[in-house]
Amino acid sequence: MIAAFFDSIPAMILTTGILVGASAALLGSFLVLRGNAMLTDAISHSIVFGIIIVWLLTRQLSGPVQLLGAAATGVLTVVLSEALARSRLVKMDAAIGLVFPALFAAGVLLISLYARDVHLHAESVLLGEIGFVWMHNIPLAGLQVPVAVATLAAVLLINAVFVLAFWKELKLASFDPGLAAALGFLPGVLHYALLTLTSVTAVASFDAVGAILFIAFVIVPPATAYLLTRRLWLMVVLSVALATAACIAGYSLAVLWNVSIGGMMASMTGVWFTLALLFAPGRGLFAQALRRREQRLDHDCRALVAHLFTHQDRPEMPEENTLHALIEHLGWPEPRARAAVLRAHDRALVERRAGLLILRAKGLAEAEAIFGRSQLRPLKPSPAKSLSTGLESGPPRA
Repeated sequence: MIAAFFDSIPAMILTTGILVGASAALLGSFLVLRGNAMLTDAISHSIVFGIIIVWLLTRQLSGPVQLLGAAATGVLTVVLSEALARSRLVKMDAAIGLVFPALFAAGVLLISLYARDVHLHAESVLLGEIGFVWMHNIPLAGLQVPVAVATLAAVLLINAVFVLAFWKELKLASFDPGLAAALGFLPGVLHYALLTLTSVTAVASFDAVGAILFIAFVIVPPATAYLLTRRLWLMVVLSVALATAACIAGYSLAVLWNVSIGGMMASMTGVWFTLALLFAPGRGLFAQALRRREQRLDHDCRALVAHLFTHQDRPEMPEENTLHALIEHLGWPEPRARAAVLRAHDRALVERRAGLLILRAKGLAEAEAIFGRSQLRPLKPSPAKSLSTGLESGPPRA
């Protein structure tokens, strides 16, 4: 059964994608919280320079030395960017934009000059081809295992051990670096360790899914999880789950539509983010719109109570304490006026009597809160329009 699993092409493609997504999402959760997410973009491009340098020295395209050597270039990118930012001549975003294009361009030039006849080019680094991972195998425990699967499984294990071993330190350094430094947790060391592992994961991933698609896995699932929860442990779990779901759905749709597998997997991470952006409880756009609507209704309800209180039991009450007066005197559209009356009625603030809107005991208490306990009724009633515009600046003065 195990041999059949490793002999299955779809299983190896899915396993590779899931390993990449899980490895990237584990680290990406902390990078997103720290505001360093786009450093992964710089790292994933600059490793081209490291790959060609290591190839020129060793004439090998794979292996632990090549992996670490290329990953060191990613760390170099971060060091140079931060050094340039500390000079205060440019800001951090500009520093990143200056450093990684220079290293990426240098890598592409070296490839074109010295590696024209070698299967090493910028397109393979940036895009990869997850559909071919099953073609390059190594013997492992009597089984033929794809190199990408073996490498990424090792990277995932290292990333998981790092996160579990330094969970407390990573959590504190992500939310309060100053306190972490005061407690001796060395947030700077953790920062570079995290980015070093990100570089290693990027180099391990480029042959399978490409550096560009790696960026999608390391940023989008954690960003999606961030919209769904405020708990760090749940954010990390959701990030890995969303990356896994994106791989499964992406592969299925890619086979169905005959399109790029890696590209479809990355696209599905965008689909999850879009859904979370729209429908996430509390933070989603629809939740925010609903909250703003509720706040507007509450404001209108208070304005209605103040208006009714101003004219209740006065000669002008038959004219002012009506739905028509809200439309004419307060300038509210009819749907807005009806919604405010309905909200006030549902909250037991007002009731209808012979076509008039009358404040109930709870409504009078609300009016008392609006105008102040020392002033149960404005001594000099203001016109309705003036009252409606003056609510924000305070109660009418005697």
